[in-house]
Amino acid sequence: MSLSSSASAVEFVDRFNAAYEAKHLSFETQFWGTKMALASTDSQSYSSELLSRTKKEMEDLLSDPAILTQAESYAEELISSSNTTNVIIRTCKCNDMSSSPEAKKIREETSELESELEMARNNMTLGYKDPVGDREFTEASSVGLRNVQRTSPDEATRKAAYEGLRSIGPFVLSKGFVDIVKKRNQLAKSLGFVDYYDYTVTNAEGFGKDRLFEILDGLEEGTRPLLVKARAEFQSRFGADALEPWNVGYKMAGSVIQKMDPYFPFSKSVERYVRSYAALGITYAGATMNLDLLDRPKKYSNGFCHWPQPAWIKSDGTWVPSEANFTSLADPMAVGSGLTALTTLMHEAGHAAHFANIRQRSPLFSQERAPTSVAYAENQSMFLDSLVGDAAWRARYARNASDDPIPFDVIEEEIRSTHPFAVFQLRSMLAVSYFEKAMYELPEDQVTAEKLLALADEIELKIQGGLSPRPLLSIPHLISDEASCYYQGYTLAEMSVHQTRAYFKAKYGYIVDNPNVGPTLKEAYWKCGNSRPFLEIVHELTGKKLGGDAWVLELKEPVDEKIVNERLEYDAAIMDMETMKKSSKEHESVDLDMTVRFVDGDTLIADSSSHENGLLGACREFEMFVSSRMAQKKK
Repeated sequence: MSLSSSASAVEFVDRFNAAYEAKHLSFETQFWGTKMALASTDSQSYSSELLSRTKKEMEDLLSDPAILTQAESYAEELISSSNTTNVIIRTCKCNDMSSSPEAKKIREETSELESELEMARNNMTLGYKDPVGDREFTEASSVGLRNVQRTSPDEATRKAAYEGLRSIGPFVLSKGFVDIVKKRNQLAKSLGFVDYYDYTVTNAEGFGKDRLFEILDGLEEGTRPLLVKARAEFQSRFGADALEPWNVGYKMAGSVIQKMDPYFPFSKSVERYVRSYAALGITYAGATMNLDLLDRPKKYSNGFCHWPQPAWIKSDGTWVPSEANFTSLADPMAVGSGLTALTTLMHEAGHAAHFANIRQRSPLFSQERAPTSVAYAENQSMFLDSLVGDAAWRARYARNASDDPIPFDVIEEEIRSTHPFAVFQLRSMLAVSYFEKAMYELPEDQVTAEKLLALADEIELKIQGGLSPRPLLSIPHLISDEASCYYQGYTLAEMSVHQTRAYFKAKYGYIVDNPNVGPTLKEAYWKCGNSRPFLEIVHELTGKKLGGDAWVLELKEPVDEKIVNERLEYDAAIMDMETMKKSSKEHESVDLDMTVRFVDGDTLIADSSSHENGLLGACREFEMFVSSRMAQKKK
């Protein structure tokens, strides 16, 4: 290869990377602004129109046939950069619509409908008719409604909250979702795929819908007897009406959530996440994170983490650290919201840590869309949020205002209340995938609002055994372009989570506060980005092919045996904490190699980069902000 040819190839890669980085940033700026309902300014506007336009501009670049042709022509010349040209080729092929003259037009029309629907959903007045309070209608986000179902002692209130969630389905169906389903299928079929589900899964996971459901069908069939047994025990334990969808969460753990609540104050959640990650040896490679954690009207009704600035290495060796935006919907006044918000924080912060540590020579390796595997992305975050359920983690980090650890008696009560019914969560995850599969397999003339409402109930009954506490059509992933046909990723990731946990337990004997966890995840799972198949890296680390065995084994663990094991880990953690207190190590500063900006919509609460006490100082300023907000609400 001549020097001029090599220089041209490098110039092409550099030019493409810069163009993609800029268009990605423009789109993600609109994504964050519209999802968080930020106010437009003279220097920055936000709108569904700008969201659609910036998305189109990004997708135009990735679907440009000339880019794909150039990348393929340089692939053999740039042997030393084969990964980089390969990721350009793979990404462009996921977006390639040159085989169908009408595909691009359908895609653009669909994007416009999706943006309009998501704006309508953000502006939907959601809540419930309060049967016991003074207010006729109580506004609440979908997260808030689910929390009411889990914690309200009044059945009529729980039922009202459930009906509030049920109202989301008819709303989105009346605001364009029916047409979106039709157009998504038209797009996929015009490109030669069976349907939209097949199109999406093939691009993201590298295998088609048929292969996916071979895996999911095995898990569904294998856990069906566990579901039948669990539902029978649930009804026997709690009564005939216990399996009504608005009663399940409360009957399972409503009373114990009340007892746990003082040990999970939301105001302390960020500091506890920070200390937990630091003890695991996790760092963020110079990243900046914007955290918008409190619930408020018009805010997007689901937690997420996105990267306006992907992490990558430029051709001259310059490191570009990531910038992450992530959000939760915490209501510090609501019982149980601290635990929910902390789990979300541990989850989304896991995404941020993962994508901050991808070290490849293109931003395409560290963006979350195809060809990045959904299961690969979710594996990291779900592994880290799983720690919140460990007794060893709770002994260290679940503490009340007096710094007393959560008593093991409360943990035991929760285990006895929830472990026999853990299969409910697995089946609820499966239900989303089976619903989307069935929905996109419908003939177009059957895709109607009435049919989709009926289909959702049908799948809930078939997969979950009854109507779901979280109605399928209330799940925001379904209507969102980047998250539709996504939920199978959670299921595959959960399989990997249990395998990865088993690996760490077998090698080190423990996971919580194990300083080997972060470096191991970084080397085995994070640095490669989407350059390697998800199934391959899981097999390489754990020594086993991905499967549901570890997950099912945990579901089958006898309650008394689980309690004994958790008690041993709890007692060991308490002893460790006493040792740390004596040595004063517990209160040392932490450094995750990142800047954190706490925001509440357009308001900047704290910035660790300018705070004299760094990250922990910013955490405490956020804690004071939350306390002030709570005091105002109590007036």
